[in-house]
Amino acid sequence: MKKTAAIILAAAMAMGLTACSGFDDEKPAETTTAAGTAETTTGGTQTEAGAKGVVYGIYKAGDQTWFIDEGAAAQKAVEEKGDEFIYVDAKMNPEEYLKAIDNAIANKAKGIVTCIPDQTMSQAVVDKCKEAGIPIVSADDALQTEAGEKIAPWVGINAYVIGQANGQWLADYANKNNLAEDPECGLMILTMDTVSSCVPRAEGELDKFTEACPDFPKERIYKADHDGTTDKGNVAATSVITAHPEIKKWLVTGANEEGTIGAVRALESAGLDADAIAVGLGAYMAKDEWNNKGADGTCMKAAAYFSSDSVGAGSVNVLYDVISGKEVPIETAVDAVIVTPENYKEVMGKAAE
Repeated sequence: MKKTAAIILAAAMAMGLTACSGFDDEKPAETTTAAGTAETTTGGTQTEAGAKGVVYGIYKAGDQTWFIDEGAAAQKAVEEKGDEFIYVDAKMNPEEYLKAIDNAIANKAKGIVTCIPDQTMSQAVVDKCKEAGIPIVSADDALQTEAGEKIAPWVGINAYVIGQANGQWLADYANKNNLAEDPECGLMILTMDTVSSCVPRAEGELDKFTEACPDFPKERIYKADHDGTTDKGNVAATSVITAHPEIKKWLVTGANEEGTIGAVRALESAGLDADAIAVGLGAYMAKDEWNNKGADGTCMKAAAYFSSDSVGAGSVNVLYDVISGKEVPIETAVDAVIVTPENYKEVMGKAAE
């Protein structure tokens, strides 16, 4: 009898232990993605669609102010949808970028918003995401064919029109000060000829300037091509300044804010900033010039302002429309307004801080 009772007691204890470790009472396990973010899994599989998902924001130059602000707006929009956002800086490195895309796919991302560092990789990236069933939306620089045809929804600035606004502002300044007749005055445009979204910005600047200031000599208009960074903008502008010592009064604009700021620094180094006029494109660095130096402390005198928030949140909104099965336009463009030291705080609001 004692032996039988012992067997029954042992069996009962075993059943009790099994019940306490059942599936319903287990804590979800956590796995860490390659991006260093914890993701919750249940029963050994990742959370399915419909529960909290992960959206990746993969940006070509994630340390630049524009992309930091754009990513913050994207993150806010994603979190308002109840999902998680992972920000990735590709460091202008195609290998780092592809690694980030592969990580997003491996972690079963709900979707991707991205600015690609090399547009020749566009088709490969879109094919990867299509095969994995992950929607992707491009921001700023389009995912496109070699012929320039967009192959994924794009959100960015109304490039040519914004360029025209800069060109018009500079032309008005040149006309007002009779600079077309001044042999010491030259126009420099910081171009980015390898980036499709930036080409029409510079084209708009040049077209509108020459239209609105037709007497300005073509031989005093110069281009300085760079890769979009402040350092390379500085180098490109310095080369043009050094090659043309006869020009003492520079009018400057460019395809992005960083390049124009690079030119501002080059003019300062050359001792030519006092008689120079620069117009930025974005205003997210121009406002720092004005906040830190005041209107008279910098040759950055105006900038075309467009909101990184609009592009960041806009790209996420388009992505979620794609996720929900809606038809979306292939292009969504954001317009701009010219700001100066006199009106930037009023126009930009919190973004001017």
